[in-house]
Amino acid sequence: MKKLSVLVLAFLLTAVVAFADKKSDDDQQSSVKIQILKADNGKPVRNAAVILHPVGKDGNQSHKGSELKTDSEGNTQIAVPYGKVRIQVIAPGFQTYGEDVVFDAPEKSIVIKLNRPGEQYSIYK
Repeated sequence: MKKLSVLVLAFLLTAVVAFADKKSDDDQQSSVKIQILKADNGKPVRNAAVILHPVGKDGNQSHKGSELKTDSEGNTQIAVPYGKVRIQVIAPGFQTYGEDVVFDAPEKSIVIKLNRPGEQYSIYK
């Protein structure tokens, strides 16, 4: 009986270690490199605000998030958990950009091209 107890205990400890060693999708992170460029000439946009919010399965964004600024070359970098993330880019003199992106790989590079604002729509023209 004592041998059986020791054997069961050893099996349970092995199972716990095996499950603890595996990473779930919630634990995995993707290293993301983001570059912001001007759409008209391809030059970098410096000091653009890049805002990232995790998006739940219901499609709503979390209140948790990160805000980054681009460097002089229009680049920024962050590690985000696997899953859907809403990316928003705000820069003076450009249209606001927004898109949901799914991260499911250890590394990802994203290039975003910002447009200048267009004319407002009016029926009086």
